[in-house]
Amino acid sequence: MMKHKNLILFSILILFQININTVKAQEPDSISYAITDSLSLIDTLSEADSLIPANAEIDENLNDIFSAKIDSASNTWLSQNSFNKDSLELLNIDYFPKDLPDSVYIKRLMDAEQVIDLSYNKVVKNFIQMYTERKRGQVEMMLGLSEYYFPMFEETLDKYELPLELKFLPIIESALNPKAYSRAGANGLWQFMYGTGKNMRLEITSFVDERRDPMKSSDAAARYLKQLYDIYGDWHLAIAAYNCGPGNVDRAIRRSGGKTDYWEIYYRLPRETRGYVPAFIAAAYVMTYYKEHNLIPLTPEVPIQVDTIMVNDYLHFDQLEATLQMDKEQLQYLNPMYRRNVIPAKPEKPYPLVLPYNKIDEFIDRDTTVFAWERDKYFPNNTLVKPTESTSGYFVPVDVKGKAKVIYTVKAGDNVGYISAWFHVRQNDLKYWNNINRNMIRAGQKLAIYVSEKDKEKYEKVAKMSFADKQASVGKSVNTVAAGSNSSSNKNSTKPANTDPNYEYYTVKSGDNIWGIAQKYAGISSDEIMRLNNITNEKGLYVGQKLKIKKKS
Repeated sequence: MMKHKNLILFSILILFQININTVKAQEPDSISYAITDSLSLIDTLSEADSLIPANAEIDENLNDIFSAKIDSASNTWLSQNSFNKDSLELLNIDYFPKDLPDSVYIKRLMDAEQVIDLSYNKVVKNFIQMYTERKRGQVEMMLGLSEYYFPMFEETLDKYELPLELKFLPIIESALNPKAYSRAGANGLWQFMYGTGKNMRLEITSFVDERRDPMKSSDAAARYLKQLYDIYGDWHLAIAAYNCGPGNVDRAIRRSGGKTDYWEIYYRLPRETRGYVPAFIAAAYVMTYYKEHNLIPLTPEVPIQVDTIMVNDYLHFDQLEATLQMDKEQLQYLNPMYRRNVIPAKPEKPYPLVLPYNKIDEFIDRDTTVFAWERDKYFPNNTLVKPTESTSGYFVPVDVKGKAKVIYTVKAGDNVGYISAWFHVRQNDLKYWNNINRNMIRAGQKLAIYVSEKDKEKYEKVAKMSFADKQASVGKSVNTVAAGSNSSSNKNSTKPANTDPNYEYYTVKSGDNIWGIAQKYAGISSDEIMRLNNITNEKGLYVGQKLKIKKKS
């Protein structure tokens, strides 16, 4: 009841809020003014004054963060090949409601009656309008995919007695793309980082990544969310901590004088997290009220009805494709946890295989034929050809047929682009051969590079060259300080970037990356650092570079 009262009172105050905000300076690239204004407003309110919501002055547009996630999911094989093209004509419907009054959104959010408070403010409104007006095609595809994924999510959430509306989190995490991979290294529908995934007992190997397994990752996400709620006793804070980690939420609470309301610590949180709870509320809104916005679910052609069977021997997707007349892409979509189209099952460790319901009986009837098909080609001597064990980041896949292997030791200042150019290989190949994520490499790391047999000696010499000589070998000159060069003359010629005395700066050191630098500053995200410094490629840092971090307090 209190939530409903606050929402009604907030709707009454909307007119006053609009008048206040129209006279504010709009600075989309710098939120300092908004922070000061919001915090001063909150600080002047009496804590006993319940007539004015704590989030009354929250107003910024964070759509860019989540818009990119939605767009990336639209470029998957599924979105481009599995939606009925006739149905796509429905996207051209001209009529849909626009610029609805705040009172409509407020009433609908009140009527939704969810366990998690569906607050309303301008940030939420921006996200609702993004979903219902500017990203309609993507939302209609997600509505279709939800018929497949939501029953899984709901069953798992119910198992742990969690609010079922948490099923909307993967909408903003991955746009329901099981193979979604973030710039920070998060993976799968629920976007688990490697460390968190391992801590939640998900298997992550060269062949299997359970962060991509809808069932396993949903179970891990539910357990993790339950842990976070047990810490904070508040779903907004638990959801925020799911995005940025408990450490960032704890710092925001401390910096806000111990306040534990999400909207009161809002501007103390990293930028992406500030948009995370509003985006969640907007996702809950649009998935509930899509009909009111003339959004029509697009059902993918991949089967919604599936079943799972456990296999206890090595199996390649090519074997299933040939014997069951299935598209490999469909197998990959239904079984996204297998990274190399191989199920590395053994009698003592079986793995699940998800198939369309109408293929299960056929697989059972023909399993001997399926496993035997060209077995020597895929599993010679009935063994699983596997990568060399990883040690200290040294990962070598099975040797590339017809190629010679050269081992290169990474020097300070090297990056994936440089190395691929020096050895005339594709960046994607270099990353695959060495299990490189996010283009992140470090000095001292050993990389396996596969070159033609006749050029092996040539590239072994390249591996021993200085940075300048390697650049010269591909027609590049060294005009500025090379991060990998140890030349003292180069170091002395470094010119410090022009600095603004109103900002704090960080000097890049060997081995630094944007994400790691952001972790050194409470409330600062990697996106903010990239935006402040006009960085479009996170791998372009160099030693000695001055990065603008934040305004001095």
